[in-house]
This record gives sequence, C-alpha cells and structure tokens, in this order.
Amino acid sequence: MKHAYLILAHNEWGLLQTLISCIDDVRNEIYVHIDAKAKDLPVLHAEHAGLKVLAERVDVRWGDLSVVEGEYALFEAAVANGPYAYYHLLSGADLPLKDQNYIHDFCDAHQGREFIGYTLTEISPEVVRKVQRWHLFPKDFRDACIVKKAIRAGFLRLQEVLGIKRNKDVDFKKGSQWVSVTDGMARLFLEKKEWVEAVFRNTFCSDEMVFQTLCWQSSYRADIFDTGSDGHGCMRAIGWRDGALVDWCAEDYEGLAASEALFARKFNSGDMEFIGKIVDLSR
Repeated sequence: MKHAYLILAHNEWGLLQTLISCIDDVRNEIYVHIDAKAKDLPVLHAEHAGLKVLAERVDVRWGDLSVVEGEYALFEAAVANGPYAYYHLLSGADLPLKDQNYIHDFCDAHQGREFIGYTLTEISPEVVRKVQRWHLFPKDFRDACIVKKAIRAGFLRLQEVLGIKRNKDVDFKKGSQWVSVTDGMARLFLEKKEWVEAVFRNTFCSDEMVFQTLCWQSSYRADIFDTGSDGHGCMRAIGWRDGALVDWCAEDYEGLAASEALFARKFNSGDMEFIGKIVDLSR
C-alpha cells in the first residue's frame, strides 16, 4: 500500500522541491499545502510519485489553530484518495534521513504503530497557560501591535486571578507536531474536526497537542510506537537547542547520518553543500 506525504510549506521553494525529489517514488503520493500568504507560488514537479498542490490554502499563523486547519486541508485531500499505509506530516523545510526502501520497510515492520511524539513530563502549568485559558487575537501571536499585546496579557491575567479555566475535562497531551500515522488514526483526526475546533480555538500552540490528545483518548493509544522519547516516538530528529528550534547545519552532519530517525527538521538553503550530503542519505 502506498504512503502519503503531507507537506506544510510557506517559503524556501528550492528546499521544498529538494524534499519532493527525495520522496519521489512510485510508492508515494505527495500533497502540498502552501500558506495563503505566499504570493509567488513555486512550480513543483515529481517524476514518479503523484503530486497534488492543494488549491485550498489556509492563512497559517504561528501559534494559532490555523496551523491545524492547514493540517486538516492536507489530511482531507489525502484520505479522500486513500487509504494509505501511512500519512507522514512534514514541513517544507524537512528532509528524509533514509531512502524510500528503508522507510517503507521500517513502516512495514511496524505496521499499525502510530508514530506520534509525546512529552510525558509534567506539563500541567503549560496546559493551563496554553489551552485552558482564552487567548485573544490568536492570529497575531507574533505580529500583534502593542495595544493588542497589552489587552491579551491583561485578559490572561484576569482569568488567572479569577480562576477561570476552560477544557477542564480534557486530558491534554503534547509533543511534536510532525507525525506519521495509520489510515485509522488519520480518519479519527478527520472525524474529530468539530471537537478539535471547539476545544482548541483561541488557544496557544494547539498543533503541539491535537494528535497527542486525540490518540491518547482513543483505542490507538495502545499502538503508540514510543512514549519515552518525543523524537523517537515520531522518528524525527528535531533541532532543539536550549528550548529553541534551530536549523541543522554542517556541524550536525555526523549525528544526523548516524540517527535512527526517518526524517529531520529543519534545514535552510544557506549551505547547499551540506544539503547535498543530507540528500545523499536518502538515495
């Protein structure tokens, strides 16, 4: 059965085409969502895999539910053409660290497992702050004017003082946004769309919690690949350093080459020699 690659992209078109070339295989179908804010759209191509660039484009804003809405656009398009053995959610700045034979064989060997990363350390304060308070102006988390920032902060403080909490009956879990899931889990994600929109609207960074929470509350919880490590759980090498996400660079090559991960994020086109060496890993 084929795999579906679902890509959220907003810039770095050359790198996006490099990613597509790395997963361009007759056993794959590729779906690309390009942020609605992008004006000059790239011309993308694949020789062997099916390639669909979504006409429906969401204005994706960091920290906002619109990130998840972009994911829904991708999963809806893919599931409608499925079923697929696995649905791999990637960003346009990701690259595979293994070739397609390895990735398909690995998924065949672990067929039925859900590759969803979990952070199972104490997250209660984070849950309260991110998803049990009402966040005003959620589309402007990064770009809000001073007045909006002040109003938002004041409203959050008021909720804290008054002890206002929402979503108190939800057992939230968190982890990496980037997942590889079975057809069953993909369909559950679609079935729960109304619930997700109601629970996570006007929250902060919901993309870190939606798949984790849905899977944990379902029968698919028994199929989670690994809850002991966020990165290993989703089989992705993610460049966290001191709590910040940074781009991989040439100094990271040896570690990436030795990694068990199937994919890595994130890269940039500033050092194409390094990108070329990463691409060679997927040949």
